[in-house]
Amino acid sequence: AEQKPQQKLEKISALNAEFPTAMVGDGINDAPALAKATLGISLSDAAHIAMQSSDVILVNNGLQQLPVALGLGKHTYKTIKENLFWAFIYNIVAIPIAAFGLLTPTFAALTMGFSDVVLALNSGRLFVKKVV
Repeated sequence: AEQKPQQKLEKISALNAEFPTAMVGDGINDAPALAKATLGISLSDAAHIAMQSSDVILVNNGLQQLPVALGLGKHTYKTIKENLFWAFIYNIVAIPIAAFGLLTPTFAALTMGFSDVVLALNSGRLFVKKVV
C-alpha cells in the first residue's frame, strides 16, 4: 500500500523464502516486487513497467477476473503435462519400432503428423473450456 518500492521488495523477498507469493500492483513503485513475487499480477490500466514486470495482466481492470486467470493457468499447466506425456509415450513406442525397420518412413511420417494433430486438438480444448 503506502510503502516504498524497497520495502515492498524486502517484504516479498522475505515471504518468498518461505512460501510462494502473489503480488498485485499497478504503479512504477510496484514493479520490483511484482518481478520478485512468484506470481506478479497487474491490471491493464497499470503503469507500463508494472505490466512488464507482471506474469498476469487482468484486462478488465478489476480483481474479479483473478479466479478465472488462475483457473486458466491451472488448466494450461495440466494440458502441457498431458501433451508432454503423449509426445513422450509416442516417441518411446515409435522410435524403437522405426529403428528395427518395422515402420516405413512414410508411415512414420503419417503417424508423427497424427500425433501433432492430437496435441494441437488437446491444446485447442483450452479455447472452449469453461473456467470458473
